[in-house]
Amino acid sequence: MEAAPSRFLFLLCLFMYELSPDGAAEIQESSEDPGSSQEPIWLTDVPAAMEFIAAAEVAVIGFFQDLETPAVSVFHSLVQKFQDVSFGISTDSKVLAHYNVTGNTISLFRLVDNEQLDLDSEDIESIDATKLSRFIEINSLYLVTEYNPVTAIGLFNSMIQIHLLLMMNKASPEYEESMHRYKKAAKLFQGKILFILVDSGVKQNGKVISFFKLKKSQLPALAIYRTVDEEWDTLPMAEVSVEHVQSFCDGFLKGKWLGENHESEEKTPKVEL
Repeated sequence: MEAAPSRFLFLLCLFMYELSPDGAAEIQESSEDPGSSQEPIWLTDVPAAMEFIAAAEVAVIGFFQDLETPAVSVFHSLVQKFQDVSFGISTDSKVLAHYNVTGNTISLFRLVDNEQLDLDSEDIESIDATKLSRFIEINSLYLVTEYNPVTAIGLFNSMIQIHLLLMMNKASPEYEESMHRYKKAAKLFQGKILFILVDSGVKQNGKVISFFKLKKSQLPALAIYRTVDEEWDTLPMAEVSVEHVQSFCDGFLKGKWLGENHESEEKTPKVEL
């Protein structure tokens, strides 16, 4: 099966449900933090831009030939909203050429898969805060990305075809330490596997848990999924450790199943989800 149809199938099965007003508000609030003010960093040469991008999990850069374009003010207006994203701006012709930018554009850079995503020129002409926010929200992937209906779109647009999901309740006492270890393991597979957190305390995420035939009594658990052929494996665990995560991922990459391997039983969307 080709990668695109299976990727679409999994997205359809798990993530395409109506987002409730409360859920939408939660995502909106999580992006807004009235913390210390920040401004975009001016990137005056190529080395400065390269260093800026390398230091951030997610970086958004406004490449502008014309600072009078309306997109510039829209860009500045969103810097405060996304506190976990690094914002930069450049008008230097050598910087624009280095990143293959030929006009005004805004680009998002992801450390997790070394992707550069550019807004189309026609989008720049009609850009507003809502459109730019959506572009950033959908495409912001981190070493560990928490699943929600918005980030799901970006996850399945990534060229990385293997996704690892940690299903765990964020309210549990072990959560902080477990996430520290999970993120440490994610660095070992950067560019090979996308690491995802699924909060089992969120009611809608029960669809993800049931898809992998897991029960809440088995959590925390890992589930690994390959979009190209829809094979997957699960591993319930008493404790999340770097060693457990690494062994599970290595086994899947080598075709050695540590849990119980599966293939999607149906090649059509699962209506019950």
